[in-house]
Amino acid sequence: MTTRDPKSTPEPAPGRRQLRATDVKRLNRDWRRRTGARLGLLVESVTQPFNMGSIIRTAAVFGVEHLWLAGNATPPTHRGVAKTALGTDRLVPWEHAGTPAEAAAAVRKEGLRLIAVELTADAVPLHDAPLDGDVCLAVGGEDHGCSPALLAAADAVAYIPQIGRVGSLNVAVATAIALAEARRREWSA
Repeated sequence: MTTRDPKSTPEPAPGRRQLRATDVKRLNRDWRRRTGARLGLLVESVTQPFNMGSIIRTAAVFGVEHLWLAGNATPPTHRGVAKTALGTDRLVPWEHAGTPAEAAAAVRKEGLRLIAVELTADAVPLHDAPLDGDVCLAVGGEDHGCSPALLAAADAVAYIPQIGRVGSLNVAVATAIALAEARRREWSA
């Protein structure tokens, strides 16, 4: 019988070891096989490079097939974006599509429904939003959110329920939550 030093790191539970790189690739490949819906992202007037880099990295993680930029959104080519995108900007095709109305038209031309993530009087909770099938989520700038033009062009508007003492989320975090919910919905269907 051996005795362990109580100050040492506890043994992980059986099967709870961190995955090796090949295991992660296998796991991700399995999830890709379960994924059939097309997912797009429209980003309007997000100007902070770190936010844009985080959004791009999250888009790559959840298999966003195309990123449309509108308004004065910072492009993925901006040098500051690379710090948080960590090379994922090469994995998500993107274009600056002009105005919010022009970007919405480009989304529809690709056969995607447009769901804006914003707090409006007619918004539904994200978990009740029509995220089935081929959709494109839309998020707006750090200070003012989605513009009236983008909201008018959207097929639906959803908000992220919040119960804390803060009434808003960082745009990159909100984007991550919305993209994760869209995929979760597909995977649990």
